[in-house]
Amino acid sequence: MNIPQLQIQTTKGILGLQMTKPSQEIEQPRATLSQQQPAAILEISTTRPQLSLDTTEARADVDMKSVFRRSNEYAQLGKQGAMEGIARRAQEGRQLVKIGNGGNAIAAIAKQNTTPSPAPLGIRFVGNRSQIQMAIQPGTLNIQATPQKSINDVQINKPIHNYTQGKVTGQMEQYPSIQIDVKY
Repeated sequence: MNIPQLQIQTTKGILGLQMTKPSQEIEQPRATLSQQQPAAILEISTTRPQLSLDTTEARADVDMKSVFRRSNEYAQLGKQGAMEGIARRAQEGRQLVKIGNGGNAIAAIAKQNTTPSPAPLGIRFVGNRSQIQMAIQPGTLNIQATPQKSINDVQINKPIHNYTQGKVTGQMEQYPSIQIDVKY
């Protein structure tokens, strides 16, 4: 007896995919930087030093005296000379009063007045520098420096981003099929 047979033949379906890859480009531009450093403000103030010299006594040593000082000295010298003359006359008068006691008073007075005293030596050291009086007032120096802050101007640039999407397309390369045959 013949039993009928069923024959089934199938064909697979084949799906073909075509892909276009996505592309991505990212670029980061550098930041734009602008910097400035202003100069510091510098203020300088000074006071001058002062030097005072008093050369009155040193000038007097070299006989360069002022009119007032010279007239005072001459007045003192005249007063001293007058006093010495009075003292000498008084002494001569006392000697003449004692003339009766003996001795030759007139000859002694004449001898005193005619014999000159020895002249002083002409050597003299002048100009003593230690007599110059100095006064010094020091000067001052004041420096003020004021630093200035730096100026930073930073601009951040956004990244440049280019993105192209990928594509996937499908197409049937082979369609599925079923064939059924009956054999007796």
